[in-house]
Amino acid sequence: MSDPNVREQRERMLYLPHIAPLTNYVEELRQARAGDVPYFDPLDGGVAAKLLFLFEKPGPMTSARRGGSGFISRDNDDPTAEATFRFMAQAGIRRDITVIWNVVPWWNETRKVTGRELREGIRCVRELITLLPSLVGVVMVGNNAARAGDHLAEAGLPLFQSFHPSPVVKASARQKWDRIPSQWAEAMAAVEGGP
Repeated sequence: MSDPNVREQRERMLYLPHIAPLTNYVEELRQARAGDVPYFDPLDGGVAAKLLFLFEKPGPMTSARRGGSGFISRDNDDPTAEATFRFMAQAGIRRDITVIWNVVPWWNETRKVTGRELREGIRCVRELITLLPSLVGVVMVGNNAARAGDHLAEAGLPLFQSFHPSPVVKASARQKWDRIPSQWAEAMAAVEGGP
């Protein structure tokens, strides 16, 4: 995603039928909230996604204003995105059945998640779920995403939890980091009705 041609190609795809409703949702969020809200990656499943991978908060590499891609994507040029790409492949999860998002959908120059942001973000995730009619499960990635679990249970979807594929977790809790592909594979097996 550091290649401008790649970003331009993704931008041209933003209004394809499977991603347009999510692009429109991002535009609404951008008008209503402070901070940078990245686009969904059109190479993912969009509104046809079966699994929502709900991370914590976008990082600076998603911010176009800061030289990032402008997308929440496993193809971004940062260690968390690289690990996400690799772990999804190891877990056998096709990208056309997934969508990646964050419980707090905007980058506001800090990784810290306040209680107010979390409450606002949970409301945004509830709105997002209404745009995903094929959704059969939510994987909450990391501690801050897990904090949303009780509030998302009312959607009636199976909720799964995993550790976060960040370099911080890799450095401080390598055993947890190494378990992520199997946690994601378990979620995939559960929503597909078994291995």
